[in-house]
Amino acid sequence: MPYDQQPCREPLVLLPGMMCDGRIFDAQVRSFSGSMPVMVLPLAGGDTVEKIAARMLAHLPPRFSLAGVSMGGILAMELLRRAPDRISRLCIMGASPLAETPDQAADREPQIVAARAGRLEDVLRETMPMEAFAPGPLRLEVHNMFCRMGLELGPEMYVAQARALQRRPDQQSTMRRAHVPTLVLGGEHDTIVPPAKLDLLAQLIPEARLKIVPEAGHLPVLEQPDAVNRALLHWLAVPVS
Repeated sequence: MPYDQQPCREPLVLLPGMMCDGRIFDAQVRSFSGSMPVMVLPLAGGDTVEKIAARMLAHLPPRFSLAGVSMGGILAMELLRRAPDRISRLCIMGASPLAETPDQAADREPQIVAARAGRLEDVLRETMPMEAFAPGPLRLEVHNMFCRMGLELGPEMYVAQARALQRRPDQQSTMRRAHVPTLVLGGEHDTIVPPAKLDLLAQLIPEARLKIVPEAGHLPVLEQPDAVNRALLHWLAVPVS
């Protein structure tokens, strides 16, 4: 399906998930880069959401469309909090606005220790279990790709990102103030941020549209790229002021 019929507009900025790189957006880059600039930013530059977001803003254009997956969605919320006038539209995929509870933050400590001790692959498989993806022939392939990306990024990146997630701020008030066209998207089979949590997020946002992708889990950009691209095309076509 062609996605290159839209006129040029401000850049589209894509933020990958925890321990993921730009490969998760291959289908989106191929589909949209013919009609607009597309940028993929790594989740690097510090061990807090605030530090990572500050680094990103120093490299981003004056105004842009923003889409983030999982931890990338968490960073997108922080970018919106810091620079609402620079973001023309927002897409949050598989992310929650809530801060981690003390128990959730404590559960990351053994994983951080294990990653530093040379057991990063075990940690990645625990952090992103295969059950987080939709059942079917692609499940193993997507899971293995996630693990390959994470191993290449390495244990230091894992520790920094885990620390950032432990300390991340609650963004519910930020999302209530989001007055740009917003798409909240997730997978039907996501066990990490299930559809009910995405529905709660969408209800916080004044101009949000909720899209649950069938036959997808926590990384619908990999599991159902065509369905995600159709939803993004609709989102990109919404007029902005």
